[in-house]
Amino acid sequence: MTEDAMIERRRRLLGPAYRLFYGHPLHIVRGEGVWLFDADGRRYLDVYNNVASLGHCHPEVVDATSRQAAVLNTHTRYLHDGILDYAERLLAEFPAAIGHLMMTCTGSEANDLALRIARRFTGGTGVIVTAHAYHGVTAALAELSPSLGPAIERGPHVHLVPAPTGTGDGFAAGVRAALARMAETGTKPAALLVDTIFSSDGVVPGEAGFLAPAVDAVRAAGGLFIADEVQPGFGRTGEALWGFARHGVVPDLVTLGKPMGNGHPVAGVVMRPEVVADFGRDIRYFNTFGGNPVSVAAADAVLNIVKRDDLAGNARRVGAYLAAGLRDLASRCDTLGEVRGAGLFVGADIMRDGRPARAEAARLVDDLRERGVLISATGPEGHTLKIRPPLVFTEAHADLFLETMAAALAAL
Repeated sequence: MTEDAMIERRRRLLGPAYRLFYGHPLHIVRGEGVWLFDADGRRYLDVYNNVASLGHCHPEVVDATSRQAAVLNTHTRYLHDGILDYAERLLAEFPAAIGHLMMTCTGSEANDLALRIARRFTGGTGVIVTAHAYHGVTAALAELSPSLGPAIERGPHVHLVPAPTGTGDGFAAGVRAALARMAETGTKPAALLVDTIFSSDGVVPGEAGFLAPAVDAVRAAGGLFIADEVQPGFGRTGEALWGFARHGVVPDLVTLGKPMGNGHPVAGVVMRPEVVADFGRDIRYFNTFGGNPVSVAAADAVLNIVKRDDLAGNARRVGAYLAAGLRDLASRCDTLGEVRGAGLFVGADIMRDGRPARAEAARLVDDLRERGVLISATGPEGHTLKIRPPLVFTEAHADLFLETMAAALAAL
């Protein structure tokens, strides 16, 4: 079947809401490590996919899920050692105040559950998110994800604040202003919900510790702090397993997903026990597939490998090397602007005459695809390259990316 025929078949069968990457869509049939392969056998360096964070089709994860699927897969209403062993090991990677794990299938479900718990604990409804945030696709989360576009209406409980610029004072001032607006309208705050590297706002790692004043402000007003680690979690930011650790704060709830199962749909929420006590007593919660033995086997294998192979350390070392290479390119190319990042989560701005250049960024992403490198763009202006390769990325892979990037920038 031709590419055009596949696109038309997709449109006919899946409807109009789905989107494809790139002006020239990819027909991917296989993945291995940092590589994806198309139907013609051409390989592409994956510098974008933080879901398969250990690399595509990691053999140990494949083996763990295959072995468990051959023995048992059911729900959490039966006793099973797998989920208990995993919960114990995962919670040991968090501050001591974090004591419970509830499992879901997706990051959207995890954020939705965290919001329900926060609202029950605080009695509030108001939620503060950044101006171009993305937190999920459920009805509740889409309202809190302005990056999905203006067609989704935000309710009066949603309060947007500017994304941080790198320091804590400005961000905390925005949070305090949102809390003041809530007070004026009689809205009680429930939570400050942030992706701890602000990926959809343009990748803003900022200086270490800058989140603390904002967290203090929302807690003083009676709200909770929810750290969305669905994208930055499991070692991607390099300094620790969790993005919030850079800021010296202990969240009330932490949401997990994407890389948790290296492509297997598994996610969850970890939390302070006191915030879920009333929710657990009064509200029935069940997730048919959340925490099933096969998903837990995938998650357990991922955690084993991340720890054993020190992939956070690799993200720190290779991420610094990659960012330095991009900054060197920027010093020689006016089109490449500021480079920001933590570990293997890097944002690089594409500019034209000193201004954000959305069209040029889109052309660059498409040109890199034609040259065999896959990335994307993000941010409110759509001009920030979103660079987040698998955590097994090496300096040799970074060199290939930088070489290809230099050629694409020259062509642009």
